[in-house]
Amino acid sequence: ARSLEDAGAHVIYGIRGYKVHAKICQIVKRTRQGLRRYVHLATGNYNERTARIYTDFGLLTTSRAIAEDASAFFSSLTGYSDPPRLKRLTMAPTGLREKFVRLINRERRRAEAGQPAEIMAKMNSLIDDEIIQALYAASREGVRIRLNVRGICALRPGLKGHSETIEVVSVVDRFLEHSRIYWFLNGGEEDTFLASADWMTRNFDKRIELLFPVERAEHKARVVRTLRAMFQDNVKARRLASDGTYHRVVRRKGEAPFRVQQVL
Repeated sequence: ARSLEDAGAHVIYGIRGYKVHAKICQIVKRTRQGLRRYVHLATGNYNERTARIYTDFGLLTTSRAIAEDASAFFSSLTGYSDPPRLKRLTMAPTGLREKFVRLINRERRRAEAGQPAEIMAKMNSLIDDEIIQALYAASREGVRIRLNVRGICALRPGLKGHSETIEVVSVVDRFLEHSRIYWFLNGGEEDTFLASADWMTRNFDKRIELLFPVERAEHKARVVRTLRAMFQDNVKARRLASDGTYHRVVRRKGEAPFRVQQVL
């Protein structure tokens, strides 16, 4: 930080009491047509060492709506404005948990109405009680829920009358699975999001995080392909049982090995 300041950069150290965990970069370029903003959003750290061994997603965009949100986010972070009303991005601690609960409850209501309903998500850890209760409620209504949780998972899948439609898989391999992906069927409209946050209480309440949408069809397809592949692994995957124990996935007779990190 001192080296940057010596070179003339203005360094912001963050907000007292909160860890800035969002991964966002904005570059403003002066062109003949005026100022143009480039925004990069990511699920993982801007770190050249961990980039060699972590799996992550990043989005580079010139979307005007996202760029406006990015500018508002940085203004809030530097203390130049109050927490902003964002159009495309969702920020913690000012509304991220509430956004996820709304998305989960929307799938639950679709299931109650007899419509197909499905949730898929990928994260490092799942321990937030409000999110877990929302997932249980959605499962009780028949929402199919598939979760790729690499580490700690406080949710119990497969409990009769409670979480029978929930599946939890953990993949531990050469690279550290680190992407945060959240996908909702939404009646076939398929909302796809990436985020810096896991479904953990500290991420919602004690950290500054960002959730961002993946909007282009080809980008959505790439993210969802990765997410679906996690549940096909039969080499490095383990499934979480209803009693809290993990069991290595056993290949069926004649089934070819599918090691998701090699495939991807």
